[in-house]
Amino acid sequence: MTELSFQLFSARNVPSMSEFFGTLSSLGYKQVEGFGGLYADAAGLAADLKKNGLAMPTGHFGLDQLQDTDNALKIAETIGMKRVYCPFIMPDQRSADEAGWVALAETLAALGETFTREGYGFGWHNHDFEFVPTTSGRVPMEILLETAPKIEWECDVAWVIRGKADPVAWFDRYGDRISAVHVKDLAAEGENPEESGWADVGHGVVGWDDMIGKVQAKTKAQYFVAEHDNPTDAARFARRSIATASKWK
Repeated sequence: MTELSFQLFSARNVPSMSEFFGTLSSLGYKQVEGFGGLYADAAGLAADLKKNGLAMPTGHFGLDQLQDTDNALKIAETIGMKRVYCPFIMPDQRSADEAGWVALAETLAALGETFTREGYGFGWHNHDFEFVPTTSGRVPMEILLETAPKIEWECDVAWVIRGKADPVAWFDRYGDRISAVHVKDLAAEGENPEESGWADVGHGVVGWDDMIGKVQAKTKAQYFVAEHDNPTDAARFARRSIATASKWK
């Protein structure tokens, strides 16, 4: 089976994250991925994870958090992370032309040098906006990867599809840069409006039983992270998704 991690952003609305760790452990998860809002008490988080038999090898950090580099490194060390990904910039930070993306890529490249020097993998996690062409016709995802040639990519496959791009074509082009993937599913058009059109892994239209083979064949992904951006029931999402993944080699 492909080891499935769980992006804890999917459970951001649960009453008790500590209790949810127990749920994940009981379902068979051994890994989770963190996000910026969880790191205020990194030592406490690390202890809670350990108590529940969970590791957090990957984590998302906002750009502001990453630019407070000493603190971000301390968090990563305390929790035992292996890879750090920047996941997002706000709409008002997204440039219509190349210049803004080149500047972001240069920032990421500099951060990547620091984190790599300290022994961490470092990269970018996409949404759909990176596939909207700039005024030059080039898309931001290409600009980021080409301008910062040493950073890694955590490829969110479903967001690539929502960006009207073909994930497999991007695997073919940049698979050696992809160190992790987000295993996320899309509901059929018009379905699951209460969940923003997302679906539990294996219960949507991405076709993950086939897609996972392409990920494994065409990329260097070491981490496979289940995520649902707006589940009405995080435990249901966790349960159904790991059941799907249990069929994979």
